[in-house]
Amino acid sequence: MRGIQLAAGLVALGLTLAACGGDDAPSTGGGGGTSGAPAAAQLKVGLAYDIGGRGDQSFNDSAARGLDKAKAEGGIEVKELEAAAGETDAQKEDRLRQLAEGGYNPVIAVGFAYCTSVTKVAKDTPDVKFAIVDGAGDTCQASNLANLLFAEEQGSFLVGVAAALKSQSGKIGFIGGVNVPLIQKFEAGFTAGVKAAKASATVEAKYLTQPPDFTGFNDPAKGETAANGMFDAGVDVIYAAAGGSGNGVFKAAKAKGKLGIGVDSDQYNQPALADVKDVIITSMLKQVDVAVYDFIKSVKENKFAAGPKVHDLKQGGIDYATSGGKVDDIKSQLDDYKQKIISGSVTVPDKK
Repeated sequence: MRGIQLAAGLVALGLTLAACGGDDAPSTGGGGGTSGAPAAAQLKVGLAYDIGGRGDQSFNDSAARGLDKAKAEGGIEVKELEAAAGETDAQKEDRLRQLAEGGYNPVIAVGFAYCTSVTKVAKDTPDVKFAIVDGAGDTCQASNLANLLFAEEQGSFLVGVAAALKSQSGKIGFIGGVNVPLIQKFEAGFTAGVKAAKASATVEAKYLTQPPDFTGFNDPAKGETAANGMFDAGVDVIYAAAGGSGNGVFKAAKAKGKLGIGVDSDQYNQPALADVKDVIITSMLKQVDVAVYDFIKSVKENKFAAGPKVHDLKQGGIDYATSGGKVDDIKSQLDDYKQKIISGSVTVPDKK
């Protein structure tokens, strides 16, 4: 009964199924493995992306790299599903339930927006192991749920230092995708880094949307409009913590001869951003790929652990990018701050 209802719901939602890899793409059905695969040895991994999915050049793509690395090592098949704008928790729940009831174990939810849904499905399917990227707190806990978390404020501090040292005007911008506590962590760390490097500098912050509207993470046009407004007001460097919307920020920076800072992935090296990469001076690296890969490996090795695991500078889960050589002249200063954060002599705020 549940399967019939679920199948109908998924068709109505128009969910996107992304097969990972050519001829060995996973089956879209439930129990059995693909033809010729050693069913007993095959780990079936389900991954549900946030808005923008694979190809966002940022957060989701980082998760995809971790999944791809695990798949390349063999012994797993995968199924990837993607969120759509304006979804309800029930729709997210249906996506996760399709994976769990289809024999995928573990199931990974990418993004805090899955918190309520993944907790409910995890409690309903206790034999399936789950992970959520960025989801934490009392409403995001289950005995079979791992919380993959990051000290985003630490990496944001470092790129804040870079922004201050590279700015000519002393006017710096921060554009967040959605005004939620997670993205406020990026702003808090970034502003602290700017002020540590140049006390006289100012930071103008703008969020593209307010919850429950999460389209701010995948709306390049909104990012471009917000960036143009800041650049016209004298800002010359903008940190975009806005997922796919950051593409619009870089487009505006290119047009106006200004600078941008990427997020999550090393955006200088993203093929889809090749036309604007010369304005990307650095990116705050959030190693979602490492966390996803390590989680899958832990399940394969029967070492699954529920609860929060924080990836920070000391652990190597957070860093800053040096691609393009645009921060080579200030790298010693950035690394000095990095070591101070790791040693504890500099404490980075995670709230505005």
